[in-house]
Amino acid sequence: MKSICLLTLATLWGFLSCSTAPKRPAETFSTRNMAENYLELANKTADQGKHEEALRMLEEARRIGVSVDDPRLLIRERIARGNVLAALGRSGEAAEVWDSALAEASAAGDQELAASVRIYIARNRLSSGASGAEAVRDQVKQDIASMKTEKLAIAFGWVVIGLAERELGRWTEGEAALTQALKYHEKNNYLEKAAEDWYLIASIRSVSGQYDRALEALRNALAFDRRAENSYGLGMDWRAIGDVQTKAGNRQEALAAYRRAIAVFRSIDLEPEAAAVEARLPE
Repeated sequence: MKSICLLTLATLWGFLSCSTAPKRPAETFSTRNMAENYLELANKTADQGKHEEALRMLEEARRIGVSVDDPRLLIRERIARGNVLAALGRSGEAAEVWDSALAEASAAGDQELAASVRIYIARNRLSSGASGAEAVRDQVKQDIASMKTEKLAIAFGWVVIGLAERELGRWTEGEAALTQALKYHEKNNYLEKAAEDWYLIASIRSVSGQYDRALEALRNALAFDRRAENSYGLGMDWRAIGDVQTKAGNRQEALAAYRRAIAVFRSIDLEPEAAAVEARLPE
């Protein structure tokens, strides 16, 4: 009888041990999280003008994405790679990468990511003049309306709409679209992106002759780039301030801004950018 009781207790203990053990997760994300980190860092690095470095990070993100066979990771890596290639002036390669991303998204049945890719393709077409600004604007509006979860892509869609409106000479509508992107970037602390939004808002104000308001927008861009410690962005901001001051006829202010831009670029060994600003210095 004693042995039966011991056996019963042992069986009960084993049952309780199993029943109280923590439930194993349905999926493992550690490797995918590593790829996500590389992807996020690559995007941030590209925003800071370090494009070759960003490409190396994207190679690692893609390698990990292939190892876990994650379609979304692979598509998003393609989107980011296209962005970097376009920034390097390699628009043909960028178009090929985005086309492959669109094919992957369509094959995976991911309609939101497919819409995201179409927005980046539209931006490339707008830059190259291959597609009319009005057609780009209307297409991107449709793509934005079809998305709910890809918030960062939606914000970029508003940037593209803003650029299309600028191309069409619709200054108020362009700034309103960029402000939509800015709201998302500010709220979620995408500091470099918020700085870029203000930079583009400044470009609209400048081309429409609103020089004081353009300088105000560029001061906001400087504030965000300082918070992000984005040296490349700071150099671009000071260069733009020099351009606006030149257009406004403020020679000394323009000279001071250009010198700041040159100093920033040289501090991070971007001599080509520094030389390009030197060429702008007033006589």
